[in-house]
Amino acid sequence: MSKKPALYPRQAVGQSLRGVALEVLGEIRTTLQAPPRADAITIHDVRKALKRWRALIRLLPLGEDRQRLRMEARDLARALGGSRDAQSALDALNDLLEHAGPDSLSSRSIETITSRLEEIRRAKERAQLNAKTRAQLAGWMASTEAEAALWPLDSLTFADVLSNLANDYDRARKRIPENWSEATPEQIHELRQRVVEHRYQMELVEPLWPRMGRTWVDEAQRLRTRLGSYQDLTLLARLTEPHQPLAPWRSRLSPLVAQSQAEHVTAGARMATRMFAESPKAFRRRLEALWDATSIKIKVK
Repeated sequence: MSKKPALYPRQAVGQSLRGVALEVLGEIRTTLQAPPRADAITIHDVRKALKRWRALIRLLPLGEDRQRLRMEARDLARALGGSRDAQSALDALNDLLEHAGPDSLSSRSIETITSRLEEIRRAKERAQLNAKTRAQLAGWMASTEAEAALWPLDSLTFADVLSNLANDYDRARKRIPENWSEATPEQIHELRQRVVEHRYQMELVEPLWPRMGRTWVDEAQRLRTRLGSYQDLTLLARLTEPHQPLAPWRSRLSPLVAQSQAEHVTAGARMATRMFAESPKAFRRRLEALWDATSIKIKVK
């Protein structure tokens, strides 16, 4: 079995990262060309791959092209975001029922709310994952693959990548709220975005110490999930505002949303504090030492 593209000391850094880029683009193509399946799954997988792409691009020395490449991927992901919001609200409803219990809402209310959210999701999916969108994605992938083949990465070193990785670690660390109880949904959402980037970037250095690397990535994923659940609940709450589809259930859903969000904030605060406990300098030194140690081990062989 071939190794998943990542940073390995025995391989040229630029070549490895180009391989990661092509693998992500190939993943999107495979998803779009897969046999017919639920549009929600296709949209989720494409958006996930685009997030991984944007996290990778942040590490590359591509000058002005770096911002353009990230914005292109962001716009493509946003074009698929409407149906994902509806699915997120459905996930939030399940979250509420899991924490508050099925008796927190009548079975009739649960059935009606679920039906309305599924109807919104299906309508958005039909409007978004159409032939035009697929053609846009295919065109973007073709042009980007050709561009990636010409990226000037031959002289790229691990120190170059590590500098950007440490900067993004610091960027995420600075988004941790000073007072979690007063944090706004926008602050939580921005932290989650930074955690998503960090999670995918740490996947690239996992081979330096596979067991620790896998643990780190898993912990970042758990934090991402906690913060994502908070965001899903925010989306559900917005649908209960006046003139929105779930407005009739506002009085019953609002306290449940607040209670569940508080639980996610408590857990998220503990996880984020632990994950970003190191200073950016210490974080960088540790990864640098792991890279050097792994390189030495290989040379001895």
